[in-house]
Amino acid sequence: MPEPFLFSAKTEKNIRDLKIYNNNNVRKDSATGRNRRNAFLIPQKSDSDMSTITMDHPTIANSASRAIKGKRIESIDLLRGTVMIIMALDHVRDYFHRDAFHYNPEDLTQTSVVLFFTRFITHFCAPVFVFLAGTSAYLYGAKRSRKELSLFLLTRGIWLVLVELFIVSLFRTFNPGYFFTNLQVIWAIGISMMVLAAVIYMNRLFMLLTGILLIAAHNLLDTIHVPGNGIWSFLWAILHEARHFIYGQYDIYVHYPLLPWIGIMIIGYYFGQLYISGYDPVKRRKILLSLGFGAIALFIILRSGNFYGDAAHWSVQKNSAFSLLSFLNVSKYPPSFLYTLITLGPALIFLALTEKPLSALTAKLAIFGRVPMFYYLAHILLIHILATIGAMITGHPLSDMILSTSVFVAPGLKDYGFNLLVVYAVWIGLILMLYPMCKWFDQYKRSHLSTQRWLSYF
Repeated sequence: MPEPFLFSAKTEKNIRDLKIYNNNNVRKDSATGRNRRNAFLIPQKSDSDMSTITMDHPTIANSASRAIKGKRIESIDLLRGTVMIIMALDHVRDYFHRDAFHYNPEDLTQTSVVLFFTRFITHFCAPVFVFLAGTSAYLYGAKRSRKELSLFLLTRGIWLVLVELFIVSLFRTFNPGYFFTNLQVIWAIGISMMVLAAVIYMNRLFMLLTGILLIAAHNLLDTIHVPGNGIWSFLWAILHEARHFIYGQYDIYVHYPLLPWIGIMIIGYYFGQLYISGYDPVKRRKILLSLGFGAIALFIILRSGNFYGDAAHWSVQKNSAFSLLSFLNVSKYPPSFLYTLITLGPALIFLALTEKPLSALTAKLAIFGRVPMFYYLAHILLIHILATIGAMITGHPLSDMILSTSVFVAPGLKDYGFNLLVVYAVWIGLILMLYPMCKWFDQYKRSHLSTQRWLSYF
């Protein structure tokens, strides 16, 4: 890992605790000796280039380690907004595509190339969403004490779990009986934030190693299964194995096992250091490109021989196109090591290449990235409303869209659905509907955030 990533835990605490000092009183004490145990590396700008020098004066560190002048980082908003738009395509497909009710789009015996990539492109969404949640947590904490950040992460994590259980579930099913609970990405982000509330107290190197271990080593557990419907089976599913659990009339689907998602958020938090004030953008770009292309290269190497990283091996298929689909057909539940490499690798490259002024188009895309929770809840609700209208137009009663299970296994919807062209048309229409809503909420949030603290949880 490049040198600027080396911060000691004690020094980071000094950086946060001393933020109360007036910047006008910050000055370098040249007489202060260097304490190597607490020394850390911070990029400082020289006349010719950004260089890395060793410093240990906490007040200077405080000035150098602030997030970029309180200003949002547009490349992060743009990446988040882009993947959220793509995410909506997958959810529209779930509720509108006729084949979604009959087979998995990744089933190579039944899928088409277009349908496979309609699904595959949405694989980028969840890992990017979780990774950037970690990065945003770091930037949020750069202007606060570690205790304040920890409390925020804990309370926001609890809030997100409640949102998944009671709001998202209701929007997905329209069934106030809550007979079906799908523990998905909002749940995973919530629990990961609660874990991160403790992880931020770790030594920086140990934090990095923990994140890498959770992402890269969890596939060693692929052969471990805990059968049954008991508490140990449920706990193991929460950690590593996606499964349905039926308890009477209630169906709980642990869709996002937590171990790798926690690792992705930890790594995202660690990468937040790349966006401290004064960090050389050229150096940041080089790091992002190197790691991005490195992740893709490692994916190709490991995948080519089915060496490690995904229990679902690829194989030669009936033609070269389907052989490529097999090569790309990695496991998401839980996200395999290879899945994480092939999704976060391109995401890092995207961040590197988009760190520039926004155009008219990208400025609109970034709006979605500035209001992720509002967008997420609104798009789930609107998709279900539109699907209900579509079902009724095609002869289904409204009750068929009041669900007690996943929409694509609902018994009353087996003969429902539209072709893929309609799916894309609905998706585009949905985004056009969401844009003015998200633009309004973005403006409201920015103008009221200082006086209405609940907006920081939304």
